[in-house]
Amino acid sequence: MKKHAAASSASTASSGKTLKKEEGHFEQWKEVNNFIAEMVNKNGFTEAELKATFKQVRYTETARQLMRPAPAGKPKNWKAYRARFVEPYRIENGIAFWDKYANELARAEQQYGVPAEIIVGLIGVETIFGKQTGGFRVMDALTTLAFDYPDTPNRDARMEFFRAELENMLLMARESSLDPFVFKGSYAGAIGWPQFMPGSIRKYAVDFDGDGKINLTDSPVDAIGSVAHYLAEHGWKRNLPVAFPATLIVSDKSEALTTALGKGLTASYQLQDLKAIATTASSEAPANIPYGLVDLQNGNEATEYWLATENFFAITLYNRSYFYAMSVYDLGRTIAAARGK
Repeated sequence: MKKHAAASSASTASSGKTLKKEEGHFEQWKEVNNFIAEMVNKNGFTEAELKATFKQVRYTETARQLMRPAPAGKPKNWKAYRARFVEPYRIENGIAFWDKYANELARAEQQYGVPAEIIVGLIGVETIFGKQTGGFRVMDALTTLAFDYPDTPNRDARMEFFRAELENMLLMARESSLDPFVFKGSYAGAIGWPQFMPGSIRKYAVDFDGDGKINLTDSPVDAIGSVAHYLAEHGWKRNLPVAFPATLIVSDKSEALTTALGKGLTASYQLQDLKAIATTASSEAPANIPYGLVDLQNGNEATEYWLATENFFAITLYNRSYFYAMSVYDLGRTIAAARGK
């Protein structure tokens, strides 16, 4: 796709007329018309219905601005990040949520192998148990980001991602016989208690309350089952631990450490292989499973290191961030401990 008017202050319509992008008029954008043609050919929509749909879409500058990367220079701080999520309000609401849905959480754990504390921690981090699910019309956010993503190095890839999600949004609305504009969510188009993107809803969401439909906005029980199913489909292993605190054996400038940290979101070392780089004091760390080394930077303070299992990395496939995965793990454990007192 050309980086032309969609990234500037105007968009060129198929008729040649110049339109201010802030006014929307998506049904007249050339790229949107190309997308409509693809949807007609691939998915059996009619041009008229999609033109009418995109005529209702509003350009959402806020979503676009929120997608801009944070200013460079400020070091990452795990302790500050953690404090936003492992805090009294989420813990209090997490206890109440767990108490109310204990049977459903136990059923999800039995069916998918994902512990209740992980499901609770994830929903708590995502939306404070349904209290912050987002107020953006998903069609507005997805369309804006699909056709006018901010000018970043990965702009083309991100627009491709959001166009795929826009396709899934339209298919999901058709499959559920709902108006696509009834769906509200985050500025990125994530929906409901667990903040699933439309593609994830279509692929991984489940009707866990048995009412014949999937509803992640109004059914916390569907959210519980869907989170467990998602993690199970992304590598979660039953009865496997998540992570163990580690102490470096080598210098934090060593080549071996750099190599270990550069393995990405994978558990590719045996415990024995890591002993020359980092060790854990925990006697509960199994010797016969793979691990990855994870660093949690603490601003100007010392970095925390953890030995992470495949289950830790399964959480990162929900959100590709070590900070995120560790917050889910910590919040869930903290709620479990508080609930058990």
